[in-house]
Amino acid sequence: MLKTIAEHHLVPKHELLTKEEAQSLLTQFGLDFDKLPRIASDDPMVGELKAVIGDVIRITRNSPVAGTTIYYRRVVQ
Repeated sequence: MLKTIAEHHLVPKHELLTKEEAQSLLTQFGLDFDKLPRIASDDPMVGELKAVIGDVIRITRNSPVAGTTIYYRRVVQ
């Protein structure tokens, strides 16, 4: 039996970035915060991470074809 949603084999790894990590990411890629793709604050993984509006989440997906890919999402209402 699963204890959390994150343990399900179909859910990719989600990590909450610190404010410093998020700022470093934006600086590294020359992005504005508003240009990051969104993830809803009522998403089950956002709730599990206890993320709030304005936080940035790193999502790591593994694929046998594409290998490991990393996505970043900003939490919105």
